[in-house]
Amino acid sequence: MDRTVQVLGRQISHTDIVRVFVILSLSLCCILITAISLAQQTGAVYTQLFYFPIIYGTYFYPRKGLYLSGACALAYEVLSYYYVYPNPVDLISTTAQAILFILVAVVVAYFTEKVNTSEARYRSIFESSLMGIILFDQNSFAIKLTNTCVEDMLGYTEEELRSKTFTSLFSTPEEQRVFFERLGSSADITNFQTRFKKKDDEPLWVTLSWRRVTENMVSTSIIDINSRKLAEQAAEESAARYRQVTENSPTGIVILRDQKIEYSNPAFTQLSGYSPAELTGKDFLTLVHDEDRAEFFRFISTDGGKGDQPDIRECRFITKTGDTRLGALFFTSIVHRGVPALLINLVDTTERQQLKERIQKDTELRHGIISTVAHELRTPLQPIMGYLNLLTQDPKTYGVTEETRAILDRCAKSVDRESQIINQMLELSVLDAGKIPLTYSQVNVRDLLTTIVSTGGYASKGDLTIDAPEETVMEIDESKISVVIDSMLSNAVNYSKPPRKIRVSYQFSNAEQMHRISIQDNGVGITNSQLDEIFEPFNLPAAGSQVRKPDRVGLSLSIAKKYIQMHGGYISVDSIVNLGSTFTIHLPKIPPKAAEGGQQ
Repeated sequence: MDRTVQVLGRQISHTDIVRVFVILSLSLCCILITAISLAQQTGAVYTQLFYFPIIYGTYFYPRKGLYLSGACALAYEVLSYYYVYPNPVDLISTTAQAILFILVAVVVAYFTEKVNTSEARYRSIFESSLMGIILFDQNSFAIKLTNTCVEDMLGYTEEELRSKTFTSLFSTPEEQRVFFERLGSSADITNFQTRFKKKDDEPLWVTLSWRRVTENMVSTSIIDINSRKLAEQAAEESAARYRQVTENSPTGIVILRDQKIEYSNPAFTQLSGYSPAELTGKDFLTLVHDEDRAEFFRFISTDGGKGDQPDIRECRFITKTGDTRLGALFFTSIVHRGVPALLINLVDTTERQQLKERIQKDTELRHGIISTVAHELRTPLQPIMGYLNLLTQDPKTYGVTEETRAILDRCAKSVDRESQIINQMLELSVLDAGKIPLTYSQVNVRDLLTTIVSTGGYASKGDLTIDAPEETVMEIDESKISVVIDSMLSNAVNYSKPPRKIRVSYQFSNAEQMHRISIQDNGVGITNSQLDEIFEPFNLPAAGSQVRKPDRVGLSLSIAKKYIQMHGGYISVDSIVNLGSTFTIHLPKIPPKAAEGGQQ
């Protein structure tokens, strides 16, 4: 960087000061030499000496050089006139020489201006170019010239770049080796992709093009392609991941364009029985079952897969061997190779559907067996119960003693319990079939709870309290909910430890808009592992902690759960082993059917 000094309020570089000093010194020397030669009449006046300061000054300072040539011509003319006057020939020669000074200065200034203008134009193009440009020596690889684009691209200053060699800019030795091979081919190279190393040691992808401007000087243009290259690498990695996911996906994947298959993954080829070559270009509709084809075509021809979420359809399709398979199809609109397409994910649900049908048949068979067995068991119990009642009601006529009557009463109670169990089995079977309707009515909560407690005689079996408002009503099927509450009270009494303390309470949840009826006891409690099982048929609460009673088979909670679900509610359980349990019935304020009617 050339230093400057301030002279008369202007910043002048040291180089300009030296040049001006040299020009002025040469000019004064020429004038003095000419004056001495003329004064001594040596006969040898070297007018060519004036061309040194004139040409030198005009080259570096074209306009000021013209003034200098005029001053030199004037000085030469004055000296000549002073010493050769009145010789007319010498006067004419002197004047012509002075005019020649000015003409030479004009010619030099003109061509210097042309050169400077051309240089300024090319330097402006060089500096403002959108691509980096470096000139380096082919022999030493020393960097001779760079533009600002290269400096911004690599993060170096101009001085730092000029102190480096061109080969030191490459990111790795391997990239240097490839560059040497290409440079040694002695041909002009275009679009050579490589990586440079920035000042912060980060790699930078660039495209190089170079040509030799002289025998040893090489001009290289540099284009930053780092963003594009990184995007290409990201796209390649994404495509590789996509291929890995689709090729290894357990579900079938198909891409359609105009109903033609453009891509199918191995899972779909295995499912369909066709090879990838056979599937490519094949009309997907030919794989769809005849009865589902019209609906499938209508779907994909309208709005299939055009929403934000994938559309799901289930249809049958035909494999290469002619087998019929059932599949769940997920449709999504995508862009494939720059063209809108339809992505189909296909899950084979054939086995699941077959299993579902088998389970349904097994369930229906089980319900039929339970119903048949229950009916067959109940039929002989009726005459037995009738005869027992006949004998116990009129013991004298049939000669029944008091001891025998007591035995017969116990037998009647056992038959009655068996009859209740059979009725529960029949009721559960009907519930599973979904054949029991609900009859809704407005029921006072406190009256309902009081009636159930009184009818079951639960108040005499323990310390039982009811906490419910006087005027609160629920819209429920009274008979079904009575069965549910009665079952839970019965369990609370049977599984509580003396002194039995049972609390029945009511609350209303504004957040859920639910009625809540809770039955709390101080029983044996239920373990966490048993909480998921207590509502299953034939499962007794806290079976591991309580001796199973012969008159209980574990159906009441299953029936209770189904009744509550029919009302649109649910049952929650909180329990601590050896401290007790709390069963809470949640019933919606608005019954399901009434809610549906309001929405309609």
